[in-house]
Amino acid sequence: MALFLPRWATDCLKRRDPALAASARPFALYEKQKSALRLVAVDEQAARLGLAPQHSLADARALLPNLEAREIDRAFLEHTFADFADWHSYASPIVSVLTDAAAFGDLLLDITGVSHLFGGEEKMLATVTGRLAALGFTVTGAIAPSVGAAWALAHFDQNRVLWGDVGTALGNLPVGALRLTEEQISGLLQMGLKRIGQLYGRDRKGLQARFGASLLQRLDQALGFLQERLTPRIPVAERYAERRFADPIGLIDDVLMTTRDLAIRLGAQLEAEGLGAQSFHLFLYRVDRKVMSLSVNAARATRDAGHITRLFQNRAERFTGEYDAGFGIDMIRLAATSVADLDPAQIGVFETRDGAADLDRLYDRMTSRLGALAIVRGRFVNTHIPERAAQLEPVVARTPDDPQAQPDPDLPRPLRLLPSPEPIRVTAEVPDGPPANMIWRRINYRFVKASGPERIGIEWWLPQYGLTVPRPQIPDEPISNRAKEKTVLDLGTEMEAPRRFLPSRDYYVAEDESGRRFWLFREGLYGQPENPGWFMHGFFA
Repeated sequence: MALFLPRWATDCLKRRDPALAASARPFALYEKQKSALRLVAVDEQAARLGLAPQHSLADARALLPNLEAREIDRAFLEHTFADFADWHSYASPIVSVLTDAAAFGDLLLDITGVSHLFGGEEKMLATVTGRLAALGFTVTGAIAPSVGAAWALAHFDQNRVLWGDVGTALGNLPVGALRLTEEQISGLLQMGLKRIGQLYGRDRKGLQARFGASLLQRLDQALGFLQERLTPRIPVAERYAERRFADPIGLIDDVLMTTRDLAIRLGAQLEAEGLGAQSFHLFLYRVDRKVMSLSVNAARATRDAGHITRLFQNRAERFTGEYDAGFGIDMIRLAATSVADLDPAQIGVFETRDGAADLDRLYDRMTSRLGALAIVRGRFVNTHIPERAAQLEPVVARTPDDPQAQPDPDLPRPLRLLPSPEPIRVTAEVPDGPPANMIWRRINYRFVKASGPERIGIEWWLPQYGLTVPRPQIPDEPISNRAKEKTVLDLGTEMEAPRRFLPSRDYYVAEDESGRRFWLFREGLYGQPENPGWFMHGFFA
């Protein structure tokens, strides 16, 4: 289904500004084009009085002195149209904004397997266009087997459901119905090719040579010979449950009650397929063409309706202050994503209760109430670099533990590690003697004991710690074949330049006169072009 809103820009602003909608003056939008102010959108009243896009603003004001003209805000209109497109997911889960002709104004809905919910294609088209007309939008629509055919019919043969042959239906439409560029349309008209049917049977190689491959691509897409995929605005959820209301609802308690009913239905659907889900999304479709969404995540795959409902209830406590049902909610949809296999639960004498499931449910409830980053856990990372050996991650999005990342218990490691190593001044015997004293944060520490060094090298095999190789210089000017051979030899020699790695670290455990033990290291080696530096990294108990 293709929906075309030719006056979206003016209709949208009129709906947003009641005073503008109540005014009897014609309305138009303009923008600066090549040092001139020109109209880019006009409402129906201005069009009846002779105005059209590309008219200069001065001529328009001379023709209609009472014209209400405003400068267009394309970013606002595009953003609003994107939200407007999301609202149409009440009719189909796959809704796309088609930007071939303009950044806003064209919608495509994949209604495969959906039209029977509305009583057929004709009734569905009448319902969708009727709702938009009731909201004050000028709209035309069409249903066809292909995206190109539906777009062409919505623009040039409105409110039609195509059942027969696509080629016959498009034959009498102008070539502009193929979503071509202005240059292509002008060239076809100069050749006398005004209708799409005149392109049938013509030499395809000749058309491609003169107008490019895009002409044949658009023709094949319209006729259904070449498939054209839609890019959905909202990620498609294959498993969902929804409820439509004869009378809109508005209270948050009614929304949560409906959510529980939908969770039961969705859980039964997942159980029948032997699946569970970790992400659940609640979509609230308002009467005034807006969609509110609410998402929660679970630590492990689940289909427990009670648990899903509690997650949304906890999340709704943060959402209550922003909740606005507008003129009412006429449809609610609960979708499940991140699905995984989930075996049937067995509650009996042989069940093992280790508390892991209870902890996961607790994490889910706390996360839904406090946020995903409020509950985190530490995870070991398979690296030798101390400050990168552990990281935090949300418990609801945790990754499997790496057995090779477990630290070696025989290596001395401090109880407290600084967030990043801090530079210090150290007195030590060159080249590898232990530190005798240090100055850290303007305080002098004299060491009585020290052990080490423990050398930790940079992980050169990882891309982020890779080697530095001089880049060959390719001459810009043309060179002879003999020079080319010499250049190749020179480049090969340059690529074999010595590899330079980042400096390694030598760690020491040093104890001062008061019994405090520090973990510090020397980065680099003596005798290198750059002198080594000393850093404080942690403290022992």
